[in-house]
Amino acid sequence: MLEFRTQGFQGYAVKYSPFFDNRLAVAASANYGLVGNGRLFVLELTPNGIQCMKWYPTQDALYDVAHSEVHSNHLLTSSGDGSLRLYDVSLAPEYPIATFQEHSREAFSCSWNLTSKATFASSSWDGNVKIWNPERQQSLLTLPTHSCTYSTQWNPHTDGVLSAVCSDSHLRVWDLRTPASANNHLILQIPIHSAPNTINNSRLQPTFPPSEALTHDWNKYRPDVLATAGVDRIIRTFDIRQPKGPVQLLQGHGYAVRKVAWSPHLPDLLLSASYDMTCRVWTDGASAPGKPAAELGNMGRHTEFATGVDWCLFGNEGWAASCGWDERVCVWDVRAFMQT
Repeated sequence: MLEFRTQGFQGYAVKYSPFFDNRLAVAASANYGLVGNGRLFVLELTPNGIQCMKWYPTQDALYDVAHSEVHSNHLLTSSGDGSLRLYDVSLAPEYPIATFQEHSREAFSCSWNLTSKATFASSSWDGNVKIWNPERQQSLLTLPTHSCTYSTQWNPHTDGVLSAVCSDSHLRVWDLRTPASANNHLILQIPIHSAPNTINNSRLQPTFPPSEALTHDWNKYRPDVLATAGVDRIIRTFDIRQPKGPVQLLQGHGYAVRKVAWSPHLPDLLLSASYDMTCRVWTDGASAPGKPAAELGNMGRHTEFATGVDWCLFGNEGWAASCGWDERVCVWDVRAFMQT
């Protein structure tokens, strides 16, 4: 396992580059993101360990980071002052090359379009998801959620489809190919805490009290499947073709789940990071008929809240990076922590 210290700044998000197998970006904040500055770290994996290639100071906390899908040196951050900033790591100045300022509260999530690659999305505590083009200062579209929105993600299979999870315990899916008059492109609004779908459950289970949903991610191999998680500690998988309730419930974390990420290599594997200071790997049982959904192992090296986790896109499947409030970035082999 490799480690790097984000000295004086607590990590909120870590992302592998889609272009370089040895590059990581980390969004971090002073004072646990409650007040003070932020810092964007650009890290490289070298024979001598993890080295800081560059870092950028910000006047407010950073909560998320995304790599451009078009330019290998461009990074996007979302900030506590509601702004989004675009950086070019190949340039010498420490200033962003573009700033996007429309959110009226904290911008908590940003996601680059994985299909057309020409746009990115942001979500905010102001109850809005916004669509942007990096060459324009004004947003292209605003999608209201009327609720504090913690996470937005583009579908990696279908252009124009994106989703968000909010504090009102709902998963929302938009299709931008639909007419704007059709409920602001909203095609699905799924209550996350509804009873599990009985198709994959032998008996009906009770609904759970609604609680804030903090994170979600689309499956990289099954275009209709995604996972959500949040304050109630349960990871749920959904099939949007059967939107009446979750397909699987993955339980084991002791505190809120802050981040989930589906594997880019295997269709059934999922990573999670939690306030219980662990990162866990799960299977939803989809790889083999009759295989149960289960926790396969956990990495407990963090000594404070684990807030971010991401898979490496390159090489042998299993390499991942995590960050947390202990000011540590860890790069580790998921397979070493899986129970065989």
